[in-house]
Amino acid sequence: MLKTKAATLSIAMLVLGGSVHASDSYRIGITQNNVGVDSYQTTYQSAFKNAAEKNAGVDIVVLDAGGDVARQIGQVRNLIQQRVDAIIIWPTNGQAVIPVLRQAHAAGIPVVVTNSQISEAGLEYIAAFSGPDNVQQGISSAEMMCEALNGKGQIVQVAGQPGYTTAMERSQGFEDRLAEACPGVEILETQPADWNREKAQRVMENFLTKYDVIDGVYSGDDNMGVGALNAAKSANRSGGIAFIGATNFAVGYEAISRGEYYGSIYQSPVDDAEAALQTALDILQGKDVPKLNFFETPKITAANLSEFDKPVF
Repeated sequence: MLKTKAATLSIAMLVLGGSVHASDSYRIGITQNNVGVDSYQTTYQSAFKNAAEKNAGVDIVVLDAGGDVARQIGQVRNLIQQRVDAIIIWPTNGQAVIPVLRQAHAAGIPVVVTNSQISEAGLEYIAAFSGPDNVQQGISSAEMMCEALNGKGQIVQVAGQPGYTTAMERSQGFEDRLAEACPGVEILETQPADWNREKAQRVMENFLTKYDVIDGVYSGDDNMGVGALNAAKSANRSGGIAFIGATNFAVGYEAISRGEYYGSIYQSPVDDAEAALQTALDILQGKDVPKLNFFETPKITAANLSEFDKPVF
């Protein structure tokens, strides 16, 4: 499991110590957003399967929506028809999935939303959310940007997938905190790169052509952040730019260690997957579970890099 060397996350400890009793038997279905889009989701899926194997009596149905909202809605309906004991969903769209989650709720099947939250209107139909606080990740990234630029400069933002809750929340947290903490930092422009490194590189190439001065780049994750870094390096402009991402990938970790990348937010897909499964099991076993279950996602820079293991994704 990925975590800081200094401390383990309490929710992950629940996973390791919270195996299902031998007399329990549950069938849990999960529909993910898009496993093929990045290595975070690939690692999450593997970790989820491993966690289920460690819990005797737990049978899982693992599905992938491939980024298609209609497909995911169909997958949830299929899981309802199968009468699974619980459904875990990594939503492709936090608004569009609400009607089908209402159907699961009406069928008496508890739903756990994982990683990316749904719109507020759907919260009454779910048992719990398990994952990172994406707004807080944006806030923490803004604080690092303020620190890196000493409160003054011009930056661009490479956002995730338009309409996707995680992308919107990370941008919201970043923009709101930036305006509050260092109004001397101006966001010149924001463009999406759909969590894709190659697309982020093209977006950054356009920014570099358009703007003579760019002091910082905020990216929704390090996969896109390193794409932006690569574009700046090719244009011989990376040295004067502070790069900050909202989820630390191995490539981002390496770039921080080389001094090319200022900072990121440490988030483990292993903790993410294990926490989602444990939340579902706790609900099925009648335990008291908070509606919102956030796990810790600390800031990571060159100053504290040695306290963290390099991500495997």
